[in-house]
Amino acid sequence: MSKRILVAVDGSAEATEALRFAAEEWPDAELTALHVINPAESTTGAEGGFPGAVDQWYDSARVRGKRVLSEATDRFDREIATRLEVGRPAATILDVADGDASGTGADGTDPEPFDHIALASRGRTGLSRVVLGSVAEGVVRRAAVPVTVVR
Repeated sequence: MSKRILVAVDGSAEATEALRFAAEEWPDAELTALHVINPAESTTGAEGGFPGAVDQWYDSARVRGKRVLSEATDRFDREIATRLEVGRPAATILDVADGDASGTGADGTDPEPFDHIALASRGRTGLSRVVLGSVAEGVVRRAAVPVTVVR
């Protein structure tokens, strides 16, 4: 039985469904919703275009990430912890699941690893999957713990 479950959320209806599934399937588990800010989504590029552009993009991405986490977790009548990290989505999800990400526990210690990961799949196929990659596939292939993919 899973005790600590990490659920990746990105603001999509599919991700909210993955969180709902985890909450219903494992009612006694400790759930953590994770949103990953992907620097590759910045349209400013490495040079930034103008002074402060990268900082402005990051601040906006953090606000959006907090909103995504709040909207996802506020739908449930139970406590769900939240995490906001920066990095490549699949790698960051795996790092957090392993307890290796930048965050620390409430007592200032390194966080414990998770026993399970749940995330959504949007079901991309063809060229869009090749070009954009598949976060779910990357997590499933490399995870050291069980992964549930909700579609």
